[in-house]
Amino acid sequence: MLIPVCPLADLPRGEAFRLELDPPVAVFHTEDGDILAIDDTCTHQDASLADGWLEGCQVECPLHSSAFDLRTGAPSAPPARLPVRTHRVVVKDGTVHVMLCDAPPNLPPCPAARLAGDPT
Repeated sequence: MLIPVCPLADLPRGEAFRLELDPPVAVFHTEDGDILAIDDTCTHQDASLADGWLEGCQVECPLHSSAFDLRTGAPSAPPARLPVRTHRVVVKDGTVHVMLCDAPPNLPPCPAARLAGDPT
Protein backbone atom coordinates (compact mmCIF):
# COMPACT_ATOMS: atom_id res chain seq x y z
CA MET A 1 0.00 0.00 0.00
CA LEU A 2 1.37 3.41 -0.98
CA ILE A 3 1.10 6.06 1.72
CA PRO A 4 1.13 9.66 0.46
CA VAL A 5 3.77 11.80 2.19
CA CYS A 6 3.86 15.25 0.58
CA PRO A 7 4.23 16.95 -2.79
CA LEU A 8 7.79 16.58 -4.08
CA ALA A 9 7.95 20.38 -4.39
CA ASP A 10 7.48 20.62 -0.59
CA LEU A 11 10.58 18.49 0.12
CA PRO A 12 13.66 20.48 -0.98
CA ARG A 13 17.02 18.80 -1.47
CA GLY A 14 18.90 18.40 1.79
CA GLU A 15 15.70 18.26 3.84
CA ALA A 16 13.62 15.61 5.61
CA PHE A 17 9.91 15.10 6.24
CA ARG A 18 8.62 13.21 9.28
CA LEU A 19 5.62 11.04 8.50
CA GLU A 20 3.55 10.60 11.66
CA LEU A 21 2.98 6.86 11.71
CA ASP A 22 3.51 4.39 14.53
CA PRO A 23 6.49 4.13 14.43
CA PRO A 24 7.24 7.36 12.52
CA VAL A 25 9.03 7.34 9.16
CA ALA A 26 11.53 9.93 7.90
CA VAL A 27 11.69 10.73 4.19
CA PHE A 28 14.90 12.39 3.01
CA HIS A 29 15.66 14.27 -0.22
CA THR A 30 19.42 14.13 -0.66
CA GLU A 31 21.50 16.82 -2.33
CA ASP A 32 21.99 14.38 -5.24
CA GLY A 33 18.21 14.16 -5.72
CA ASP A 34 17.61 10.72 -4.19
CA ILE A 35 14.46 10.32 -2.10
CA LEU A 36 14.87 7.70 0.60
CA ALA A 37 12.80 6.63 3.61
CA ILE A 38 13.79 4.98 6.89
CA ASP A 39 12.24 4.56 10.30
CA ASP A 40 12.55 7.92 12.03
CA THR A 41 13.61 6.59 15.44
CA CYS A 42 17.28 5.93 16.20
CA THR A 43 17.82 2.32 17.29
CA HIS A 44 20.07 3.42 20.16
CA GLN A 45 17.83 5.94 21.92
CA ASP A 46 14.50 7.64 21.24
CA ALA A 47 15.52 10.46 18.87
CA SER A 48 14.07 11.66 15.56
CA LEU A 49 16.45 11.04 12.67
CA ALA A 50 14.54 13.64 10.63
CA ASP A 51 16.05 16.15 13.09
CA GLY A 52 19.55 14.83 12.39
CA TRP A 53 22.23 15.96 9.95
CA LEU A 54 22.03 14.73 6.37
CA GLU A 55 25.28 14.23 4.47
CA GLY A 56 25.16 12.35 1.20
CA CYS A 57 23.17 9.19 1.87
CA GLN A 58 23.90 9.23 5.62
CA VAL A 59 21.94 10.76 8.47
CA GLU A 60 23.53 11.44 11.85
CA CYS A 61 21.35 11.11 14.93
CA PRO A 62 21.04 14.42 16.82
CA LEU A 63 21.63 12.79 20.25
CA HIS A 64 24.75 10.65 20.21
CA SER A 65 26.11 10.89 16.65
CA SER A 66 25.13 7.43 15.44
CA ALA A 67 24.91 7.54 11.66
CA PHE A 68 22.70 5.45 9.38
CA ASP A 69 22.97 4.68 5.67
CA LEU A 70 19.67 5.78 4.11
CA ARG A 71 19.96 3.10 1.39
CA THR A 72 20.48 0.10 3.68
CA GLY A 73 19.52 1.32 7.17
CA ALA A 74 22.84 0.06 8.53
CA PRO A 75 24.50 2.03 11.31
CA SER A 76 27.96 3.26 10.36
CA ALA A 77 28.91 4.87 13.66
CA PRO A 78 28.31 3.82 17.27
CA PRO A 79 26.60 3.80 19.69
CA ALA A 80 23.78 2.40 17.48
CA ARG A 81 24.32 -1.26 16.61
CA LEU A 82 21.01 -2.24 15.01
CA PRO A 83 19.84 -1.00 11.60
CA VAL A 84 16.72 1.05 10.97
CA ARG A 85 14.21 -0.30 8.47
CA THR A 86 14.27 1.17 4.99
CA HIS A 87 11.06 1.77 3.04
CA ARG A 88 10.36 1.94 -0.67
CA VAL A 89 9.70 5.42 -2.06
CA VAL A 90 7.64 6.15 -5.17
CA VAL A 91 7.05 9.58 -6.73
CA LYS A 92 3.74 9.48 -8.55
CA ASP A 93 2.05 12.50 -10.16
CA GLY A 94 4.38 14.87 -8.28
CA THR A 95 3.63 13.35 -4.85
CA VAL A 96 6.07 11.36 -2.71
CA HIS A 97 4.65 8.04 -1.48
CA VAL A 98 6.10 5.44 0.88
CA MET A 99 5.53 1.68 0.87
CA LEU A 100 6.31 0.38 4.35
CA CYS A 101 8.67 -2.54 4.92
CA ASP A 102 7.09 -5.70 6.38
CA ALA A 103 9.94 -6.43 8.81
CA PRO A 104 9.52 -5.53 12.48
CA PRO A 105 11.22 -2.27 13.50
CA ASN A 106 14.38 -2.11 15.61
CA LEU A 107 13.33 0.40 18.25
CA PRO A 108 15.03 1.53 21.45
CA PRO A 109 13.37 0.34 24.71
CA CYS A 110 10.85 3.17 25.33
CA PRO A 111 9.17 3.24 21.87
CA ALA A 112 9.31 -0.57 21.64
CA ALA A 113 7.41 -0.91 24.92
CA ARG A 114 4.83 1.65 23.77
CA LEU A 115 4.19 -0.23 20.53
CA ALA A 116 3.85 -3.50 22.45
CA GLY A 117 1.15 -1.92 24.62
CA ASP A 118 3.27 -1.64 27.79
CA PRO A 119 2.38 1.69 29.47
CA THR A 120 5.77 2.04 31.21
